[in-house]
Amino acid sequence: MYIVDLHSHSNVSDGNLNPDDLISYAAEKNVDMIALTDHDDISGLDLARKKAEELGISFINGVEISVTWRSRTIHMLGLNFDPNNQNLIKGLERIREGRIERAKKIAYGLAMVGIPNAFEGAKSFASHQVIGRIHFAHYLVSKGYSKNIKSVFNKFMTKGKPGYVEHQWASLEDAVGWIKNAGGIAVIAHPGRYDMGKKLYPQFFQEFKNFGGGGIEIISGSQSLNQIDYFADFAQQFDFFGSIGSDFHGHGVSHRDLGPLHKLPEKIKPIWNQFTQTS
Repeated sequence: MYIVDLHSHSNVSDGNLNPDDLISYAAEKNVDMIALTDHDDISGLDLARKKAEELGISFINGVEISVTWRSRTIHMLGLNFDPNNQNLIKGLERIREGRIERAKKIAYGLAMVGIPNAFEGAKSFASHQVIGRIHFAHYLVSKGYSKNIKSVFNKFMTKGKPGYVEHQWASLEDAVGWIKNAGGIAVIAHPGRYDMGKKLYPQFFQEFKNFGGGGIEIISGSQSLNQIDYFADFAQQFDFFGSIGSDFHGHGVSHRDLGPLHKLPEKIKPIWNQFTQTS
């Protein structure tokens, strides 16, 4: 069985393994092809690619871009692109700058309920410049404000809670454009997490296709396996490629382990068949 995992994270964003350690672990799990898809950051690709070459694993350049669509936060993967494309690099830089501003607002909200120094605390858990909610969660657990990561999100980070901040990410059109301009394929990550319903999903996928989107993550470690057929039908309807990804962040913080999941339905065109070269 050829094992493909096109959605994984290192500590460049919110994973807990270095990029090269992530690839070493992929080798332990017998992964044949992997994409590193850190949030809004591609600085870990070179290190991961080098290790993949050493271990004989097919490596695909990847990124997970934060997108706002009709006031909803959507995550979009970019796969098999040129990481030196300046349009993409500048676009991701703008998103990361926005992440810093969001982090400061989260820290302010937490300070208002008696939790000081949250920005500095979260930053101490971020190995690189991307500061995400997971880093705040680690800090709050370390200080005893919550017993575990899940309880932090329930208590502090959901809508209406002190650490929740509305934020405008990249537009769907811009994000797809950056990936296409860099020669890659845009893919909707874990679509089952967005709970759009029968009316909005078709509208969303149609807009995504109109902008040049190419795929759906039909099998994801962060959505129910019962949804495979549901999103496979959408892939057929809109002529999208199908992708598979564990959404692995590391031991103890992921729903699924890196590597083997389920096979794509036979009727779906695998996106990895489009990767004629890995750059």
